[in-house]
Amino acid sequence: MIRKPYTEIGTPDAYSGRYYDESYITAFINKHELPCNPTTAFLTPALRNRNITLTPAVNLVGRPPKLYEAALQLLDNVHEGRITAEELLAQTIRCLIIARNEKRQRMETLLADLKKSEDAIPLSAEEIITLLKQHLACRGSSRLPVLIVAAAYQVAEQYIGERFLPLESHNAADEQTGALGDLEITLVDDEKVITSYEMKTRRVTLADIDRALQKINSTGKRVDNYIFITTDAIEEGIQEYASSMYDRTDGIEIVVLDCISFVRHFLHLFHRLR
Repeated sequence: MIRKPYTEIGTPDAYSGRYYDESYITAFINKHELPCNPTTAFLTPALRNRNITLTPAVNLVGRPPKLYEAALQLLDNVHEGRITAEELLAQTIRCLIIARNEKRQRMETLLADLKKSEDAIPLSAEEIITLLKQHLACRGSSRLPVLIVAAAYQVAEQYIGERFLPLESHNAADEQTGALGDLEITLVDDEKVITSYEMKTRRVTLADIDRALQKINSTGKRVDNYIFITTDAIEEGIQEYASSMYDRTDGIEIVVLDCISFVRHFLHLFHRLR
């Protein structure tokens, strides 16, 4: 019975949907580049362990719900003889091929548009700033300030003679990695860290600056600059406290910079590199 794709149902007419997926369906999908779930039908969580007959009344708790409701109805239609399995298979493949071809056409159109824009005037610095602001406002963008500063150094490396060391995992603590901050800068032909960046998606506090001094002392890395980059507002008292560390540290400059102001200055300074 087509509505019993799980051997644990325990009846003679039950079969293994997983077996058909693994033996035939996955290879067919990959060969013809069909727009299907990579795990295919009966390997999906909604279906793989349902040891009951799959009737339209069953709630598969899949998303979107209408998709699973329609699938159950189609299985029931085959069972009731409203349509043959061969007809359903043919129509399913036909729809998949149409969807695949439409996706290919969209991709070809996008690639063609990209080729047309190769000779177009590049975005202005302020247009780039607008794009970055939009991305920084998105959820899950806490890594973006690190990538912005790293990209700036990558572009300007041969002009300023400085480069950034490989980035550590975003979630790794500095104590684990041995890094002084989120981004460490060295001279092109040297491994000694001369500048360290620490990124904040909140306001920098006095405690952050004190903690930076503790890290400098504990790691033994005497940098020239320790720079905080924040996407939040900068309080005047924080700037003054950071500046006061220059004499107290015998020459280590600690500063707090706004992320957007940093990248805006860089884009205008290296305007022609774009």
